[in-house]
Formats: sequence, structure tokens, C-alpha cells
Amino acid sequence: MYLPDPLARLVDELARLPTVGPKTAQRLAFHILRMPEEEVRQLAQAILDARARMRSCSICFNLTDVDPCAICTSPTRDPSVLCVVEDPRDVLAMERTREFKGRYHVLQGAISPLDGIGPEDLRIRELLQRLEGGEVREVIIATNPRVEGDATAIYLTRLIRPLGIKVTRIAHGLPVGGDIEYADEVTLAKALEGRREL
Repeated sequence: MYLPDPLARLVDELARLPTVGPKTAQRLAFHILRMPEEEVRQLAQAILDARARMRSCSICFNLTDVDPCAICTSPTRDPSVLCVVEDPRDVLAMERTREFKGRYHVLQGAISPLDGIGPEDLRIRELLQRLEGGEVREVIIATNPRVEGDATAIYLTRLIRPLGIKVTRIAHGLPVGGDIEYADEVTLAKALEGRREL
């Protein structure tokens, strides 16, 4: 299908975004062309501003526009509990629960030998430095429940336990509202392992 060069370039650039295929990119491009010019300028400026101003927090490595980030400097957060996650998006997910009141450490990935990612490629050294201060009493490992996340959790546990710090792992299992009959064997096994007394 023929598209004028400026429109084709816009579609190509949008298609480079994660989870955006050619059809979605085309729909987005046509939507942008229908937007008022001022809204298009605001969108473009928001993208440029986010790219220019966002950086990693020097303490926890979460995304922030101020360093250190608001979570690391908050007097209402419990500094004795540290939740270790793979990605800044995981921090957002944890914060949406409104249940966790501690602080975070973002590894910037998970151990994945097949992808060439080893422990030295993650923010593990910085995590261990944070734990040296003696302020942290518990580390909650909240890596994703897949092979890479589990390998990372095991590796971190072996490093942290000798420091005398309690290490816990978030539970895995059935989603709320799910039916047992539709769950796979691994999910059910994890649900049994993570059971707790009522």
C-alpha cells in the first residue's frame, strides 16, 4: 500500500515500539494526523521531555526525574525492608497494590545465560553495598516467576543469607478469581508451596 513518505516514516517509527505491529502503527499514525496540531506538539514535547529528564536513581536504580528518587527519600517508607525487582515497571506494579511500605532495588534485568546476561550485568554489586549498612533487616525478592527470575532469586539468596538478613520470596500461585480446574500443574504446585495458615 502506498503511503506518502512522511506518513510512511511515522508508521515505521511507531512500529518500532514494543507490542506495536504494522496495523496498530498505521492506526496510531492516522490518529495522530487527525489530532489538533497543539495536541501533536504536546505529545512530541512530552516524549522529548521524558527522554531528556528521566534517569536511574543513584540509590535504587528506579526511573526518576530527581536523584535520589521520591521513594528513597521518603521519611514514611520503612528502610529496613527492601524489595528487589527486575525492572522499573515492577516497582509500578508493586506500588499499585498500596501494600508495600518499604524501599526498592531495581536489578535492571535477570540472570539469563542464553541472552548473555550474567550477575555482573545487573545491579547486584550495588545491592550488596546497600546491605552493608546494617539498616536492612529483610530483603523481599520479587523477581518474575520464570526460569530467569527463579535463577536470579536463588543467586541473590545465596549472597544475602550469609549476611544475617532475612530473605523472602513473593508467593506464586493461583490468581484471585481463577478456577483451580484451569490452572497448570506448576502453578498449582507453587500455590501449595506458598500456602499459609488461616
